[in-house]
Parts: sequence; C-alpha cells; structure tokens
Amino acid sequence: MDKLLITGGTPLRGEVEISGAKNAALPSLCAALLTADTVTLENVPELNDIGTTLRLLRKIGVRADRGTPGDASDSHRVRLTANHIECLEAPYELVKTMRASILVLGPLLARFGEAKVSLPGGCAIGQRPIDQHIKGLAAMGADISIEHGFVIARARKLKGARIRTDMVTVTGTENLLMAATLAQGTTVLENAAREPEIVDLAELLIKMGAQITGHGTDRIVIEGVDRLHGATHRVMPDRIEAGTFLCAVAATGGDITLRNADPKSMGATLDKLREAGLKMECGDDWIRATMTERPQAVGFRTQEYPGFATDMQAQLMALNTVADGTSIIAETIFENRYMHVQELRRLGASIDIDGHTAVVIGTPALSGAIVMATDLRASASLVIAGLVAEGETTIERIYHLDRGYERMEGKLVKLGAQIRRVVGTGAPE
Repeated sequence: MDKLLITGGTPLRGEVEISGAKNAALPSLCAALLTADTVTLENVPELNDIGTTLRLLRKIGVRADRGTPGDASDSHRVRLTANHIECLEAPYELVKTMRASILVLGPLLARFGEAKVSLPGGCAIGQRPIDQHIKGLAAMGADISIEHGFVIARARKLKGARIRTDMVTVTGTENLLMAATLAQGTTVLENAAREPEIVDLAELLIKMGAQITGHGTDRIVIEGVDRLHGATHRVMPDRIEAGTFLCAVAATGGDITLRNADPKSMGATLDKLREAGLKMECGDDWIRATMTERPQAVGFRTQEYPGFATDMQAQLMALNTVADGTSIIAETIFENRYMHVQELRRLGASIDIDGHTAVVIGTPALSGAIVMATDLRASASLVIAGLVAEGETTIERIYHLDRGYERMEGKLVKLGAQIRRVVGTGAPE
C-alpha cells in the first residue's frame, strides 16, 4: 500500500488549484441515468471514488468517457450516455467501498421502474442507514424489499408525494430529488438537506429539464416531467478540500492563495479559521490566507449545513492540537468520527474523549511518528499534523486519502511542503 512521508516545520507559500467537489460530482454522475441523452460534466476530480462510480455506471450500461477526444490532458471532463442500459443492478463488489453508490437507486427506479442495489459500504465513521431513502421512495409508490443484502425496488410509475424525512440526510435528499424529477405530479421534500452540493445537483437537473424550486432551503418542490434531456454542467469547487488547505496553512504558517475556490459555500469554516487567527481575503473564486503567529484554540459543534461541517472536524482538530489554549469539540453527526484521535496522540497531541465531546489542549509542538489513516478526513488531519510536527511522519493506508483528495501531496509540494509518496505493492487491508 502507498504511504506518505512528511518532514514537518515548513511554512506553506504559493498558489494551489482547488479541484471539483467529490460530494457534488458523485450524485451528478448518477443523474446521467435519468436520460438517454448525453450529460457532460466538467471539473470532475480524479479520485478513487469517482473511478468506482464510473465503473459502476459502465457495469449498468452507461457509456462514460473521460476527457475530450484527442486531448489527453483533458481529464476533468466526463461524458455520460445512458441510452443502452443493460442491467438494473448495482453489485456488491462495486458498492461495498463507497456509500454514495446508493445514489443510482432513485434514478434507475424513476426511469426504468425497477432497481436492485447492494447495501452500501464506505468509511467506517458511523452507521449512516438508508432507511430515509426507502421511506421516501415508498411514499412515492415504490414497492421495496431488502433481500440477500440488496435493496430491490419496483414501481410502474413513481407518483409525487409530500415527504418529510425523520432526519436531515444529504444522500437521501439527493436520491429523492432525482427520483422525483420523473415522478407523476408534485413532490415536496421537507426537512431537506441544504448543502451547496444539493444546490449544485439541482442546477444540473434543471439544465436537464427538471422543474425544481426551493433547493438550498429545507423545503424543495419538484414538478415531475415526462423526460429529461442532456446538458453540460460544471461541478462546483470542493469546499472541504479548500478548508483542508486553509487548516494546513493556519497550522504551519505562511501565505497561500486558493484558486477555483468558492468562499460563499464555506461560511462556518472561514468563521472558525478567522477566530483561530488566520487572515483571509476572499474574491468570487479565490481565497488568500496568511498566518504569522501561533493559532488560537477554537471550539465548535458539527451541524448540518449551514453549520460547521462534520467533514471538517478532523482537520480543525489537528489545527487545535498545536493551538494556544484549550478547545472543546462536539461531534453530532456521526457516532464514530474520532478514530483519528488515537493517531494524533501518537504525534504528541493532548486529546481527551468523553462520548461525543473532545477536549484538545494545544501543545507548542508535535513530533513525527508512524501513524495510520482510518478514513478519508482522518487522513487529511494526519497530513496537517505531519506538516507541523518536528521530524518525519509516515502516514500509512493513504488509499483513504485518495478517495477524496486529488493528488494532495503534489499540491502541497507546490506550496513548499516536504512530502512524498512511497508507492507500495500490497492491496488495501
């Protein structure tokens, strides 16, 4: 397996290009199942999760091509055509590593009247059940059962319904939103997720001919249409990747500029980083960040958007490990999202856990050690800690990192970091 070797203590300086958002690209790829026409997505990041989704779509029968013919450098454009679907099943071997695979369920059911999707897997940060997906599709008239590890759904024609989920669920909102575009009548999604990635998906669907209002609020209204058509859409920038690089410069010090960033989608993250002492200037698509002193400890509580994102918890915790003062962190979204704590302690961090609350006492310096990545965002937190730690840090099992960050070490090298990848030979354990 690949690993990263980091020699810490170097301030970050320069410019970095933020990639397209993984969490926006994945549902947009699945949305191509809703039409027989070609859907073209731009700014699609090169990530393991994207590759897994493309393999899944090809298995179903979608023609999915990266880049422009004759232009080998154009790897961030994907063309998808679902005009010859060969099977309506998403098998376990392609779904087990990525929970977002469940997003093929709604589109397949809405367009073809049936779907068979393996129960999903992914990072081990919490249970993340799909009961709200099933509840919503059943309210739209689907007959759904779970047999031998598969969700099996059938519906002659989905019908509009008023659906109020028991909890705010991003993938649940995305699945029901896509399914409702081809349902008969009006669907109202209440208690809907408000994340920018939901808005990005809705904007793609509208370009495809869907009639949607209220996206970005907790009440989305969809008027079903008979068919959708092709469209071209640029995936929004990754606000989590941008926040990760900002945490990194806040920890190491320095002066960096993020290009292709979207500060409007990052309000809670930017607020906390300013509180920590990071100086920032923002434009429509860029952020310049400078840090000249030791960061101040900042407490926070993860919440659904527009609150502080659970996907930024580990990175800001890493920053707090070297901050001046004590911070209290409350994780309210996932019950098992402190797996990085043990690894940060190996680097010298002082962190105590009591249930869903973490107390971090900042220390002036961390020390390099061998650590192991346990999930996607935990991997990013270890990179940040390694960048500021004295000596060399080795991060093992970084296949987690490659699920959500596009060539992270290459971008950090351009900012002056001493970091390199060691290519392994074994398969992920």
